[in-house]
Amino acid sequence: MSKPAIEVEFIAKRPSDAAGVAAALDAAGVKPVTLDIANWSDTYPYKPIVSFRLAHTGNSILISWNCDEDTVRGVADDNGAVWEDSCVEFFISFDGGESYYNIECNCRGGKLCGYGKGHENRVRAAANVLNRFDVAVSMGRDAFDTRKAEGPWQMSMIIPLSVFTHGAPANLRGITADANFYKCGDALPRPHFLSWSKVETPLPNFHRPEFFGHLHFK
Repeated sequence: MSKPAIEVEFIAKRPSDAAGVAAALDAAGVKPVTLDIANWSDTYPYKPIVSFRLAHTGNSILISWNCDEDTVRGVADDNGAVWEDSCVEFFISFDGGESYYNIECNCRGGKLCGYGKGHENRVRAAANVLNRFDVAVSMGRDAFDTRKAEGPWQMSMIIPLSVFTHGAPANLRGITADANFYKCGDALPRPHFLSWSKVETPLPNFHRPEFFGHLHFK
């Protein structure tokens, strides 16, 4: 199976905060990547309109998401069940898929980060590590249960290399990493499981690094 790849643009000046990520990506001419593979479409056919943009500053990864779905939910706090909410996810491996980090964030900025070799026995990041992420969300930080969406929502994130506490390169320039990007909402009225790189498993399971695509950091 051919795997997708992204040439990740280098941006010399890191934005002062996550609220400035979208403007920095605009200035660098970074184009959106569509997230539209519904891997288990027979059971979960719903496909919200989702895209992301990606760049790096050498010591940080910049991601900006745009999600247009029919209902939204934002209940979980940090290290909670964010995947049950309107949630976007970024999984990355720096060792060829042997081990990987899962970084997940719901639409109100609730964050989760884990590390390990597979779905089981993952090590969750401590609160002081989660606090190193800078997140900006368009819907505000207050918790809310399922409601009809009033339009697309956005989330931007600055991920410094210091959050990769189990090993990462000293600088991203010139390296290749394996990764996948996801959109889910397990507890929404229409659950969905979208990915950037196709996942070929019988049941929904994002923790499959053998299906990751490639990121080439310029």
